[in-house]
Amino acid sequence: MSKRLFDLFFALLGLISTAFLLLFLYILASIDAKQNGLFSQKRIGQYGLPFTIYKIRTFGPSVEKPISKWGAFLRNSKLDELPQLWNVLIGDMSFVGPRPDIPGYYDLLEGENRKIVELKPGFTSLASIKYANEDQLLALQENPLLYNDTVIFPDKVKMNLEYYYTNSIFGDIKIIVKTVFRAKSKDF
Repeated sequence: MSKRLFDLFFALLGLISTAFLLLFLYILASIDAKQNGLFSQKRIGQYGLPFTIYKIRTFGPSVEKPISKWGAFLRNSKLDELPQLWNVLIGDMSFVGPRPDIPGYYDLLEGENRKIVELKPGFTSLASIKYANEDQLLALQENPLLYNDTVIFPDKVKMNLEYYYTNSIFGDIKIIVKTVFRAKSKDF
């Protein structure tokens, strides 16, 4: 089975099986945020081209406290990521691959590291499993942007480049299983 067929089948299955949950999350997020419960943002995709990623909105109109308790729950549980099944279905993303980042990171890679953008961005990866608590990790830093740019992002590049050279459908299944078991073992 090819990676694209795998992605199509499981994205369609995922969207069908979570349709009511997605609708419920969208409605609650719309009420909580007092605006559209679906969040969209430009991210860097395959070949360094931008695409629009979709998530359930986790922040509201308040500048003082932008992420509500509900939004924090959605982020911690990763339920805010479910609309990305649509991104997988339409071919912007794959289930496994480097997590799509905002402009200014993957699109600026050079040399061998640039090979990473030949991959479709993914719902999950070994780097996203390792840095699942990235927000909390960055919150502990005196200079979060510097820490991200000098420690976390270079490590993600290294891990994603290794994935570039070793990826396979069986390797992807292992990463998906690790992601599921990590999510199940986490206390929400």
